[in-house]
Amino acid sequence: MPELSATIVIPTKNRQDDLRRAIVSCLNQTVPLEVLVIDDGSTDGTAEMVKREFPTVIFHREEVSKGATVERNRGVKMASGSIVFSIDDDADFPSRYTVEQTLAEFDSPEVGVVSIPLINVNQSPEVLQRAPSRDGIYVRDIFWGGACAMRRDVFLKVGGYREYLRQQHEEDDLAIRILDAGYFTRLGNADPIHHYESPIRDRGRHDILGGRNKILFAWHNVPMPDFLLYLPATCAKTLGHGIRQGRGPRSALGVAKGFAAFIDQFSERRPVRRETFRLYRRLRNSTGIRIEVAKRDAYRGRTPAIAADGPQTQTPRR
Repeated sequence: MPELSATIVIPTKNRQDDLRRAIVSCLNQTVPLEVLVIDDGSTDGTAEMVKREFPTVIFHREEVSKGATVERNRGVKMASGSIVFSIDDDADFPSRYTVEQTLAEFDSPEVGVVSIPLINVNQSPEVLQRAPSRDGIYVRDIFWGGACAMRRDVFLKVGGYREYLRQQHEEDDLAIRILDAGYFTRLGNADPIHHYESPIRDRGRHDILGGRNKILFAWHNVPMPDFLLYLPATCAKTLGHGIRQGRGPRSALGVAKGFAAFIDQFSERRPVRRETFRLYRRLRNSTGIRIEVAKRDAYRGRTPAIAADGPQTQTPRR
């Protein structure tokens, strides 16, 4: 296999101090890499700080904010590395070895994405996205967009993030398209990323976009006849969860916005193959299955095969 190179992409907006910590941790990694900061219209002096303190970092600034999803797409296109790492600006690498360890996990050409282990420091010491064993490859249906590494060519091949979604569940949409292209998302074993969730978050907006984008995920990706059952089930689950969390009106508004968005997205529907969707549902229900890759060439261009009796792990979801 050709030698892999790394680029770390960090989209940022008005988190200058958090970003400083993130950049320092990137530059302390044990392997040579490119650090690319995409500034989504910050007004807190982020540009001046990066240029003054980190002259080796590649910096791109948008004068008008376009959102993290757009900026991640831009970052991957600008990257020179064959493997693109994505972290949030309020995260860092406590270990100097995380990038090196993660690069080693692209040891099969079918690995399109590696979910890097993650700790939400302000919430719990629990390590998320970690494989249950170093013996074999464990795959799942989803990755965390702020704690992952992806093959740049695979990302570009499937079209990257769907920018119309803006935020919330954009990873689900990308992951199922990567799976349909014949690649999978691997649970990693590297030293974990630390995520310090920023208080600068719009919870109401997240609830509304979350409901909207669950509906759009179904429209874009779920094949017939599964779509006819999946869509009403998604509506019911989304509304039920919102009511239980005391956020019913926002969830209902999000679902309504999802149906309204069908008008804009009607011609964009490109559902995955039924075999991909069945595999996606199996992965979603188990949240981690060991995969057989002995016949790796046979998987190219089709849905990866999964060992029927592979051990499973119940990894917490977002």
